[in-house]
Amino acid sequence: MTKRKLEVQQLKLGMYVRELDRPWRETPFLFQGFEISSQNEIRELQRYCRHVYIDTPETYQKPVPRTPAEKAVAEEVLRHKKVERDLLIKVASHPLLKPVYHDQTNLEQEIEAVREIHRETRELVYTLLEDVRLGNNINSLAAKKVVGGMVESVIRNPDALTSFAQLKKKDEYTAQHSMRVCILALSFGRHLGLERHELNLLGIGALLHDIGKMKVPNEILNKPGKLNDYEYALMKSHVPRGVEILDKSSGIPRPAIEVARCHHERYSGAGYIGGLKGDEIGLFGMIGGIVDCYDAISSDRAYHTGMSAHAALKKMYEWRHRDFHSGLVEQFIQCMGIYPIGSVVELNTGEVGVVVTMNRVRRLKPRVTLVLQPDFHPVPGSTTVDLMDYKTRDGRSCEIDRVVEPGAYGINPVQYLPVNTAA
Repeated sequence: MTKRKLEVQQLKLGMYVRELDRPWRETPFLFQGFEISSQNEIRELQRYCRHVYIDTPETYQKPVPRTPAEKAVAEEVLRHKKVERDLLIKVASHPLLKPVYHDQTNLEQEIEAVREIHRETRELVYTLLEDVRLGNNINSLAAKKVVGGMVESVIRNPDALTSFAQLKKKDEYTAQHSMRVCILALSFGRHLGLERHELNLLGIGALLHDIGKMKVPNEILNKPGKLNDYEYALMKSHVPRGVEILDKSSGIPRPAIEVARCHHERYSGAGYIGGLKGDEIGLFGMIGGIVDCYDAISSDRAYHTGMSAHAALKKMYEWRHRDFHSGLVEQFIQCMGIYPIGSVVELNTGEVGVVVTMNRVRRLKPRVTLVLQPDFHPVPGSTTVDLMDYKTRDGRSCEIDRVVEPGAYGINPVQYLPVNTAA
């Protein structure tokens, strides 16, 4: 492979951009090096660059299968790539990705409305889980009501609810996980431009996606060690059990049930229970799988310590193509930001802080509450800075140098977010 300089007006779908004519961190692109998969990416490159460097083969000959088996494999690969490409183009070209949802409130305004919504949702989730444990019917009207309130808040400004998603207690994992997955799914759905009624369907499914776990013994749910084959089979049974419970409950829409049915399916077909792959999983199922996995690996459990949100996003990016639709993973990263709310970060000023709000245009420039000075003494008072405007002492642009793991420097990020931990 050789590298060739190309004017941005000459770019086409399928080209692999290796270098830009400016630093990557000065652009909105997520990672260094990517294949152009949408016209929107071409427009963004034309907006930020005059020319780029692309990978191009000096010589290329399309391999011709010599046997029927090789030909069948090649056709399957091409079919798989077409399905992925078509779905990615559909997602990337969704009109509301341009973006049509604009923040109507700021974080401080929205947080007060969210406090009550979060309290009501928390109480309802515990009631729903107990009802299922006792064999009672699910109160679908109540579920629709609280999800409706969450949808309206997310449409106004998703950062407030996302802040509440940082509230985590290991011994209350199932209930709080259900709430967090709902919040994450709604924020992601807003980012993708789903319509209000679609967000409501997605939210109901996300809130109830793990309802079948109430039929799995607690000693298996909370086992600190590795599950044996029998225990793992019982664990996986929460999916069909949950689907059965939702199927029998009146008022639960069919699209919502698909979140519960498909949130453990994987893009390669290696998931469970149906072994679905590719677009067989459906958009709601793929969204459910992405947000469920993200919250699981970034939360403390009986059997593992959660990683930072930033590290979780990097892991999921590594798993794209295999476990998740690559385009949706990239959109999820854009939705969450490279430095998600609650991330503990070190700045190039030497200061340490907590990301409190996103910048939905410049993802590398969030608002940060400063916690420690360069000498690691506490910052006096409460100081929140916008990295779009904040400068180093010598006048340089302030940037995030690195993300540190939760608990570093003894910092509990929730203490610096505008949430009431008693809520």
